[in-house]
Amino acid sequence: MGIMTMILGESGTGKTSSLRNLPPEKTALIQIVKKPLPFKPKGWSVAAENDGGGLKKAAESGNIYITDNAGEIVHILQKTTKEIIVIDDFQYLMANEFMRGVTTEAKGNEQFMKFNRIAKNTWDVINAAAKTSDEKRVYVLAHTQTDDFGKTKVKTIGKLLDEKITLEGLFSIVLRTEAANGNYSFRTQNSGNDTVKSPMGMFDDIQIGNDLNEVDMAICEFYSIRQGGES
Repeated sequence: MGIMTMILGESGTGKTSSLRNLPPEKTALIQIVKKPLPFKPKGWSVAAENDGGGLKKAAESGNIYITDNAGEIVHILQKTTKEIIVIDDFQYLMANEFMRGVTTEAKGNEQFMKFNRIAKNTWDVINAAAKTSDEKRVYVLAHTQTDDFGKTKVKTIGKLLDEKITLEGLFSIVLRTEAANGNYSFRTQNSGNDTVKSPMGMFDDIQIGNDLNEVDMAICEFYSIRQGGES
């Protein structure tokens, strides 16, 4: 099974910019929301995009897939030959589907079925990520929410996901972005009020730079994965 890492943080705290040093030739980026990369995009280009009529190929050599369709994301996870897979703005997989189904007439069972569908699609994507081959690393970037008790976790939609599934519990590693005085970093250990975690000895410090390539190298070293696809 692939190594799954969740990167949590508020907007503007360095989640997407942490991709800047990842090798584009080894990386597939799935953008739930289409947006320009916050760094010079040398080596990055669109491979396929869903413009409302299904996922359409843009370029054979591309490595960015733009879609919020769960089935398409599962297909990419299953078929890509890239050893690093990044899913950006994961919370919008849930939020976009919720907003598409918003209607003042929806009541009772319709609302229930809508939230069931959102939960299942989210589960399907995470399950497909977990079932990728052993040498693959999957990074899921998502916003956070804080509950009434001050606990910070991944942002979701509906009680079904919050009450029945702890999404972070499905990940081996959960890091959280921090930004202060122009400095951006990842926290690697739990503060007592969030869901951050990492295996003992994987990282030397509680606070590390927000460089996903450095994180990927630490993961490969820890799990004896040879970068290039062999373990």
